[in-house]
Amino acid sequence: MTVTNAELDPLDPETQALMDEGDRLARHLAQTLDATLHDQPRLIFLGRSLALNLVRAFLPTVEHVSGRAGAPLHAVLDLDERGRAVVQTVTADGELKAVLPVDDLLRDLLFVRGVLNPVVRGHLQDGVLGDEHHATRALVACLKSRPVLDAMGRQIQVWLGKKSLRR
Repeated sequence: MTVTNAELDPLDPETQALMDEGDRLARHLAQTLDATLHDQPRLIFLGRSLALNLVRAFLPTVEHVSGRAGAPLHAVLDLDERGRAVVQTVTADGELKAVLPVDDLLRDLLFVRGVLNPVVRGHLQDGVLGDEHHATRALVACLKSRPVLDAMGRQIQVWLGKKSLRR
């Protein structure tokens, strides 16, 4: 009998839910980017990496920015009743402030009016081409891109109850 790594070290439910969101994002990228069936593993890598890294960067960013703004929020990753990943913010006194499904967060960070942001699309298309090192560099460029960072800032401003200056 062979024992797999997944059996030895199963993912916690929240991480598994993020991986599932990454898989859904990968399926969407497969329809959006110029990719072949041969590129499926790379698309899964990109989708999962985006979901894991964006959400895991978003949580402490919410806490840091809200704390500096004088309205500290605690951001947590949780599961909804369907087992899907959600980001929740809680005030210092324990009051639930907001709940945002991760699929909505990813859409808000990566898409504009239902279409992949052109800058994001360019980075991800680069990630489909070339070797694994090239894909990693393209992924990092996407995560650090101005459209993604601006969208993250807008989302945090909404949670702080402030209107965004740009859209």
